[in-house]
Amino acid sequence: MRTKMVALVAVLMMMVAAAWAGDTSALHPPAGSRMALVVFEDLQCPACAAADPLLVQATRDYHLPLVRHDFIIPNHTWSMEAHIIARYFDSLSPQLGEEFRQYIFANQSAIYKTNMRDWADKFANQHHSALPAFYDPKGELRAKVEADTKLGLAMGVHQTPTIWVVSDSKQQPFVEVPDKGKLFETIERVKAALGPAPKAAKKK
Repeated sequence: MRTKMVALVAVLMMMVAAAWAGDTSALHPPAGSRMALVVFEDLQCPACAAADPLLVQATRDYHLPLVRHDFIIPNHTWSMEAHIIARYFDSLSPQLGEEFRQYIFANQSAIYKTNMRDWADKFANQHHSALPAFYDPKGELRAKVEADTKLGLAMGVHQTPTIWVVSDSKQQPFVEVPDKGKLFETIERVKAALGPAPKAAKKK
């Protein structure tokens, strides 16, 4: 009986490990960067709104790219619309899309399903732009949001925000940050382990 129990526990542990191994293809810095922050987030998630200023500060202090991924929480009533609109602003300018996400997080507590569009129009006006009545006529932006969410599920993401510090290290290319209070400490640790950038070969 004891042997069977030990075997069962071992199988369960392997199943959990396999589930968390998942798809890690998104956990790498963008081309030209040695390190980056990767986050899967939902624009209606209060924890994501609380973490966002830290992520933005970290990107500024350490000059790191911030790679945002959509991860829709099913029972959130307006986040899908917000993410699709963010993708629309991305299509105009990546910086505009980034500013829209920060704007939504900053005003999250005042946003509801019934006034989401009003907040988006206000943002567009403030940035001398306009949001079309039909900003995703072919559903292409929604498809991108859904693809990101599926990617997160394949990676084992089960809560928002899920944050990683990623690097081009061969030994430990990504480190999850479950406690946002340890974000800067984790960045410092990854940076120290990564060491100085390799010197470029001299041209003859």
